[in-house]
Amino acid sequence: MKLGIVGLPNVGKSTLFNAITKAGAEAANYPFCTIEPNVGVVAVPDKRIDNLSDLYHSKKKIYTTIEFYDIAGLVKGASKGEGLGNKFLGHIREVEAIVHVVRCFDDVNVVHVDGACNPKSDIETINFELIFSDLDLIDRRIDKTTKMLKGDKSLAKNITVLEKLKTKLEEGVSARAVELDDEDAEYVKSLDLLSYKPIIYAANVSEDDAASEDDNDYVKTVREIAATENADVVVVSAKVESELAELSDEEKEIFLEELGITEPGLDKLVHASYHLLDLISYLTAGEPETRAWTIRRGTKAPGAAGKIHTDFERGFIRAETISYENLMECGSLAVAKEKGLLRSEGKDYIVQDGDVIHFLFNV
Repeated sequence: MKLGIVGLPNVGKSTLFNAITKAGAEAANYPFCTIEPNVGVVAVPDKRIDNLSDLYHSKKKIYTTIEFYDIAGLVKGASKGEGLGNKFLGHIREVEAIVHVVRCFDDVNVVHVDGACNPKSDIETINFELIFSDLDLIDRRIDKTTKMLKGDKSLAKNITVLEKLKTKLEEGVSARAVELDDEDAEYVKSLDLLSYKPIIYAANVSEDDAASEDDNDYVKTVREIAATENADVVVVSAKVESELAELSDEEKEIFLEELGITEPGLDKLVHASYHLLDLISYLTAGEPETRAWTIRRGTKAPGAAGKIHTDFERGFIRAETISYENLMECGSLAVAKEKGLLRSEGKDYIVQDGDVIHFLFNV
C-alpha cells in the first residue's frame, strides 16, 4: 500500500512524514525543501500479532507495511509547470491513495506560502492542480477514443463517460466526487486520474488543539469539504507526532494520556487508509513466525492464499480457519478444535478481517 503525502509548502508534510516513519527527511521553514519524494516503510500497528506471537511462542513477528511517500509541496500553476510542477504530479500518479496535509493552526513563526492559514483555499489549490492535470489527460483520451470509434462503435459509451467527467472537472469537481455506476467506475479507474485517487485529509493542528479537535474551526471546514467527495478526515498534530517519535512505548502512553489523546496519528492514518482502500488483514501463526497479510475486502480463500505464494492459490485444497477472537478466548488451537470453532473452508469462502488461517494445498 503506497500513500502519497501532499500539501502546500510549509503545512507540516515532512514533519509528519518524519514522525510516522522516523526516516529523517529534511523538514525546513521554506518552500520546496523536499525535491525527490522521500519514502518510508511503516509497520502497521496490530496488537493481534503480538498476542498470537505470545500464544504460539513465535520466533518472529511480521507486521504488514505501508509505504509513505513525502511528495514536495505543490503550488498554484503546478499543472502548468509552476514550482516544480509536473514532476510532482507524476510522483502522485505512482501512489494508491493521497494523504493531503492541511494546515489548521496559526503560527506567525511558520511561513505560509499564501500569507495566512486558510484550509479551504489550500485544499482548492491542490485539488485544482490535480483537476487541471486530469483535464489535459481527458482531452487527449477523448480525441483518441473518437478516432477509434469509427472501427468500434462500442466505444461510444466511453466517450459519454469522458464528456461527463470533463464537464464536472471544468466545474471544479474532483473525479472522485462524480457519481458513476460500477461499470463506469471501473473504466474511470483505468484512466489513472489524479483527482480520482482516494484521499484522506490530514488536518494538522497545534499541540494545544490535538485533544480537542472538534473545537477547531479550521478542522470543521476540512470536514465539510471532505463530506462533499466521500473523503476521510484524520486530525493529527505533526508537532505531537514528532515528539512521540523520540519516546519509548511506555513514555508514549504517558505523554498521550497527559495530552488527553486516545490514539497516535499513525494509528489514525492506518485505520483511515484501510477503510479508504477497503482492505483487511488475515493472520497466519506458528512457532516459526506470526504474520499479517493485507488483502482487499471480499477476497476469496484461494486469492488470499496466493498472497503467501502463487502455489498456494494454484493448488488450493482448503483453508482451516478460526477467528482471532475465538482463538484467543480458547487459549489454544487444541481447545478451539474441541469446541468445534476451527472451520474447514473451501474455494468460495470470503476471508474475514482477523481470520487466523492455515492453508492446505497440493501442486
